[in-house]
Amino acid sequence: MVAYDNLSIDHDNGVATVTLESTAGRNALTLEMANELVSAATTLGEDPETRCIVLTHAGDFFGSGADLGALSGDDSDAAHIRELAGRAHEAIVQFHRAETPIVGGVNGIAAGIGFSLTLFPDLLVLGEDATLKFAYPGIGLTGDGGATFFLPRLVGLRTAKELVLKDEPISPEEARELGLANEVVPTDEFDDRLAEVAAELAAGPTQAFGTTTRLLTDSYERSLERQLAAETNGIAAATRTEDYERGLEAFFGDDDPDFVGR
Repeated sequence: MVAYDNLSIDHDNGVATVTLESTAGRNALTLEMANELVSAATTLGEDPETRCIVLTHAGDFFGSGADLGALSGDDSDAAHIRELAGRAHEAIVQFHRAETPIVGGVNGIAAGIGFSLTLFPDLLVLGEDATLKFAYPGIGLTGDGGATFFLPRLVGLRTAKELVLKDEPISPEEARELGLANEVVPTDEFDDRLAEVAAELAAGPTQAFGTTTRLLTDSYERSLERQLAAETNGIAAATRTEDYERGLEAFFGDDDPDFVGR
């Protein structure tokens, strides 16, 4: 098992919970943390025992953005930001490739790239103490972390532009109404509800879940013909899984399927 300094991974009945706990203040993203996210995403994506991934946090911050203490305010910052963004983006790509559903859980502040990291999970559960904020304009920067990719897909282009240009804090209820979050729960119920959502997904046909969610996201980049071809390949491949066999047997036996995620 890999030991991490800026995050932890707990496994429970097929659910892998990645908890962000940066050594920098306010859960700021450092290069070391970004590298650990790449490692965690790759490892979990390749682990056949992982049937659902949860991305959450310790403390009052899901993520406050990049570690500004590592910046110098001169020409050297461009190279550092390029490297930091590149590693964070590799982590997001690896999470996106995982053949398992991903649930985000936020009950604190998510700003800058912390905000961006709330956008790629398949589902997002917010506690009542959550606050989301794009935040990049506050220091004269553009978005990264997939914000400009996922945000318009979640809320629509014009609303995405409004959120970016106004850059106002987004409350949990507003996030749910906009389509940024699926659920808002009281703070004292947050941990239990997040675990419950993950357990429900982990009990399902997780390979089929993963393929279907990727098809949905990738549909924005394809023509109808290419999307239909991708659907054909996906559903044909699914017939070679044990979950398909179990599902079919349960269907004809008038029983509930017992999926195993493979």
